[in-house]
Amino acid sequence: MSASEWAVLIAAAAVVVLALVTVVQLLTLRRTVVSLRDALEDLRGESLAAVTTLRRAVRETGAELDRVDAVLHAADTVGQTAEAASRLAYAAFGSPVVKVIAFGSGTRRAVRRLRGPEDRR
Repeated sequence: MSASEWAVLIAAAAVVVLALVTVVQLLTLRRTVVSLRDALEDLRGESLAAVTTLRRAVRETGAELDRVDAVLHAADTVGQTAEAASRLAYAAFGSPVVKVIAFGSGTRRAVRRLRGPEDRR
C-alpha cells in the first residue's frame, strides 16, 4: 500500500469515528429533548393547577371583600345614625339640663346667703 492509500484509509476511519461520535451525540441530544419535553408537560400540568387554585382564591377573596365592604357600610350607617342621635339628644336635652343645673346652683347659693354665716361650715 502506498502512502496515499494509507492516508485515504486513515481519513475514512476518522470519518467513521466522527460519524459514530455524531450519532452518539444526536442520540444523547434526543434523550435530552425528550426529557425536556416531559418536564415541560409536568410543568404545564402543575402550573395549570396552580393557576386554577389562584383563580379560585381570587374569586373567594373578591367575595370576602364584598362582605367586608357590606359590613363597613353597615358600620358607617350605624355610626352616622349614632352621631345624628347624639346631636339630637344634645339639642333636645343639653340646653335645658344646663339651665336646670345652673338654676339649682344659683338657688343653693341664694339659700346659703339667706341662712347666714353660721350655716356655711
